[in-house]
Amino acid sequence: MRIITLALLSGSLMFSQPIELLWPGGAPSAVGNSEADKPSLTVRLADPAKANGTAVVVLPGGSYGHLAFDHEGLEVANWLNAHGISAFVLKYRHAPAYRHPIPLQDAQRAIRMVRSRAQEWKINPTRVGIWGFSAGGHLASTTGTRFDDGNPSAPDPIDRVGSRPDFMVLAYPVISLTTEYVHKNSRANLLGPDFSQELARELSNDTQVTARTPPTFLFHTDQDSGVPPENSVLFYLALRKAKVPAELHIYRPGVHGVGLAQKDPALATWPGHVADWLKGLGMIP
Repeated sequence: MRIITLALLSGSLMFSQPIELLWPGGAPSAVGNSEADKPSLTVRLADPAKANGTAVVVLPGGSYGHLAFDHEGLEVANWLNAHGISAFVLKYRHAPAYRHPIPLQDAQRAIRMVRSRAQEWKINPTRVGIWGFSAGGHLASTTGTRFDDGNPSAPDPIDRVGSRPDFMVLAYPVISLTTEYVHKNSRANLLGPDFSQELARELSNDTQVTARTPPTFLFHTDQDSGVPPENSVLFYLALRKAKVPAELHIYRPGVHGVGLAQKDPALATWPGHVADWLKGLGMIP
C-alpha cells in the first residue's frame, strides 16, 4: 500500500509521495549504481480539494551537465500544485556519464509512467504535459517532437502507453544546435566533443516540428545572452508553419535562468500567462 505523506514547501501544503524510480529494477544503459544512475520522478500531487486532473512532468535545466532542481523544479511543482495541477519533477541522466539518447529515454519514460498510473494518481491521461527550462527545454521539445503511441504488446505495462506530451511549456529553451544561437555547453554535454553535424541538425528541434507536435507556450527574455531568444523564435515559427497552436512571450529584461522570477516585478507576470494559456487549452478549469 502506497502511503501519501504531507510536505510543507515554500509556505503551502502539498501532497507528496516518495520518489519514484523510472526503472525500479535498474535503468537501461546505466553505467553504475549510484544515485546519478537512477533516473526518478519526485511526485508532488495536487491537493485533492484543488486537483483538476492535469499533470506536468517538469524538466529542470543545467546544460545537460547538472540539474537546477530547486528553482526550475520544486518551485515549479509548488506553482503547479497551487493551480490544482499534479507535478512530477524529473531527475534525468546527463553528462559526463550520459549523452544522447539517454536523457530523451528518461523523459519519454517519465511521460509513460505518469500516464500509465493515471488512475492511481487521479489524473487525466489525456492531460499530461511537459515543462522544461533551458537544456530541460531542449529535452522537453525533443520529447515533444520524438514520441510514439506505445507498444500494446510490450511486457512492461508502462511501455504500452504513448510518450507524446499533450502540451509543452518551454522556458528560455535551447532549440538549435547548429546555428549561431547554439548554447555550446549544452551541445557538448549532450553530444560529446566529437559530435556529428548530422546528429546536431537532427536534434535542432525547430527542424522536427510536425502537425502532431503538442501545443506549446514559449517564454524568453531579450537580454538572455546564454541562450539567445532566437531559439524560441525558431521553434515558434516552425510551430506556426505546422499550424500547431503556440504562444510566445519575449520580455525585454532578464538574464538566463530566471525560473519563475517571482522577485522580479516585471518577469513575475510570465507564469500568469502560462496559467491563462492552460485555461484556454482546457487544462485548468
